[in-house]
Amino acid sequence: MTDRSPNASTTHLVLIPSYNPGPGVLETVRQARAQWTPVWVVVDGSTDGTDELLREETGRDPGLRLIVLPENRGKGSAVLEGIEWAAREGFTHALTMDSDGQHPADLIPAFMAASQRDAGTMVLGKPVFGPEAPALRVNGRKVSNGWANLETLWMGVGDSLYGFRVYPIAPLAKIMRGNRFMRRFDFDPEAVVRLCWAGVRPVNIDAPVRYLSAEEGGVSHFKYLRDNTLLTWMHTRLFLGFVLRLPVLIWRRLVRPGAST
Repeated sequence: MTDRSPNASTTHLVLIPSYNPGPGVLETVRQARAQWTPVWVVVDGSTDGTDELLREETGRDPGLRLIVLPENRGKGSAVLEGIEWAAREGFTHALTMDSDGQHPADLIPAFMAASQRDAGTMVLGKPVFGPEAPALRVNGRKVSNGWANLETLWMGVGDSLYGFRVYPIAPLAKIMRGNRFMRRFDFDPEAVVRLCWAGVRPVNIDAPVRYLSAEEGGVSHFKYLRDNTLLTWMHTRLFLGFVLRLPVLIWRRLVRPGAST
């Protein structure tokens, strides 16, 4: 099979962590492949048979790679596994997107171009919600966003939870190797805060998000009590880290805005 994407890169790849997304994952992967080469999928211990569907797809598509974890470890762990592999092969940046069809694959080239223009930044999707978006989810994320902006001294995080974003691999891998957190649903917001602490400047780009109904193949693993408890614990830890770093963060913002801590 010939490569069907017009955009091929040896530095930037698309990384899709995937856990029991249902058969719609094939459409997500194909849409990503139509926009970019390469696309890697990390199957995080899925038990719904989608690993076999993706294996068949990789056999037809040389621009697609599959990494299969033997058990479910969480989104952050899946991303870490992917970026460790990517770093060994010389990639410097990874665009992460969900496997369930919520994220806009057609914006992959624009996000990659923004990252290529300024490789030292992280490019964050700022979600634009449709009328189908659950009000509880939309309003609830404002709390996490408020904490993330406080914890980064308002460096400009447009949204702390939206997982459609481009990370610089080296600083992200270093941060993740250095602590035992950021392995599950807490990955996206904690990654943003800690990268800001490391001096990685956020760039925000508006991007639509779709909330698919069950009839449309939508699958959600979000559990309100479990995951909000995890976020509360995460922000408690981050706030304590913010207080310890506050003098350095203030100094950096006022005196050395481009420096890292």
